Amino acid sequence: MPKLKRVGDTDNRGATDFIESLDRGLRVLEVFGGSRQPMTLSDLAKAADLPRATARRILLTLERAGFVATDGKLFRLMPRVLVLASSYLASNHVVSVLQPALDKLSGEAQEISSMAILDGNDVVFIARASPTRIFSAGIDIGYRLPAFCTSVGRVLLSRLPDGELAAALGKMDLTPLTPFTVTDKKLLLKTIIADRAEGYSLVDREAEPGFRSISVPVRRYDGTIVAAINMGAHVDRVSSAEMVERFLPRLRAAAASVKSMLV
Repeated sequence: MPKLKRVGDTDNRGATDFIESLDRGLRVLEVFGGSRQPMTLSDLAKAADLPRATARRILLTLERAGFVATDGKLFRLMPRVLVLASSYLASNHVVSVLQPALDKLSGEAQEISSMAILDGNDVVFIARASPTRIFSAGIDIGYRLPAFCTSVGRVLLSRLPDGELAAALGKMDLTPLTPFTVTDKKLLLKTIIADRAEGYSLVDREAEPGFRSISVPVRRYDGTIVAAINMGAHVDRVSSAEMVERFLPRLRAAAASVKSMLV
C-alpha cells in the first residue's frame, strides 16, 4: 500500500504552531479512505508512514474515543467518524445556500446534480440532489476524483491565473482513469483556459467509462469561484449537444441564483 502524502508537508510555519500527535492521528484516519476493507496495524502504519508502535497508540486512542473498532487483529472505522463530516457540512455556508438550488435544478431537469470543491489535486463532492424517480447511486457526498479529468475539477482549476495553472498541472500525477483520459499537460492547459473563456466545462468519458458531465462555476458576490456544480449522464442516454442545450442554461441559472448570498 502506498504511503499517504500530506498536503501540508511543505508547510514552514513554526513548530509551536503544529501539533504533531494530532497530525498523526488525522493521518491514520485518512488512511482508512484508501481501503474498503478492515486493515491490520502493520498496513495502517506503513500507509501512514508511522512507526508501528506509534500507529498502535493512535489506534487505541481512536478506539477509546469511538472512532475505530478492532477484533484484535483488524481495525475498521466506526460510524462516529461521520460526526466530523456532518459538522463540516452543517457549518459550510456554500452547502447550506446551494442545496435548495441543487434540489430545484435536479427536480426541473429530472437528473442528478452535484456540487464539488477543490481539495489539493482532487475534487470532493459535498452536496447532491436527485429526482425521486432516480435511484440514488454512484457519486455521493465525500466522493473524490482527480481534478484534471473531471468537469467540476477543470472549472475549479480555471480560477487560477495561467502561470499558476501551468505550474499546478506540472506537479500533478496525471494517471488515466479511462482510455479517453487526457494526460497531455499542454493540451490540458489549453483546454482549461478555453473552458474558462466559455464559462463551463464538458468532460466526455475521461473520469468514468461511458459517462459525460457538464459543470459551471459557482461564484460568490465578488466573482470569486468557490465551488462547481454539475450534471451528468450516460453517453448512451444524453449527447454532448443535449448537455449544452438542455443542462447548461439550468446550471448557469442555479449558480447565478445564489451568487448574492455567498460571502
